Amino acid sequence: MTLGEHFVELRKRLFRSALGLLAGAIAGWFLSGYLLDALRAPITEIAQQQGREAQLNYDSITGAFDLKIQIAITVGVLLSSPIWLYQIWAFFVPALSRKELKYGFGFFFTAVPLFLAGAYAGWLLVPHIVTLLTSFAQGEDSSILSAKTYFDFVLKLVIAVGVAFVLPVFLVLFNFVGVLSAKSIIKSWRWAFLLIALFTAIATPAADVISMFLLAVPMVVLYLVAYGVAWLHDRRAAKAAMRVEAELAT
Repeated sequence: MTLGEHFVELRKRLFRSALGLLAGAIAGWFLSGYLLDALRAPITEIAQQQGREAQLNYDSITGAFDLKIQIAITVGVLLSSPIWLYQIWAFFVPALSRKELKYGFGFFFTAVPLFLAGAYAGWLLVPHIVTLLTSFAQGEDSSILSAKTYFDFVLKLVIAVGVAFVLPVFLVLFNFVGVLSAKSIIKSWRWAFLLIALFTAIATPAADVISMFLLAVPMVVLYLVAYGVAWLHDRRAAKAAMRVEAELAT
């Protein structure tokens, strides 16, 4: 393909992705009310436990509309992800070798489910985080929650936990391309477990040890699974290297 043909192909892929995003955003506009109710539930429950009233606040005239647009776009990106991910993949596939295609398929079909599982775990942590952070307010004080700030906080938390679940996949990918060895992965297990413990301690209230372990255990298991996959790959690569050396020697 010429450079111009590449640009035509890119325009076609971007146009299809934009159509998918637009359709997802329209659906997200109608689903935004249900999502707001789900976001409002934790602070309402906390307020009832503390004998207070709670509500989301908008700090500008267009605040409610802006938040609804933001929710619609966020939901649109999620709902249309199969479309635009496929378009990205279809654009790069012709330039990939068979080995790169195998790595790409393995990464995609492993990372996406893990990210969704992590995002769901992050969503389950939202009530605990809100409870912990709002508990620092004194009894005579009140917490005024901006709706947009609250939505941004929840979105960042969900994405952060989702990305944390995907990190072991990057370890495996770095091992497969020869950047990181299995020995290096297991050698750093103390630091990895410490970082996992710190992350789960921040993401869950200190008093809720069960939630902390429920989040830490799958992350530790994923780390060990990543080491196991990297170990098997290094072992297979070492055997192949020894076979090649033996053939060259003869």
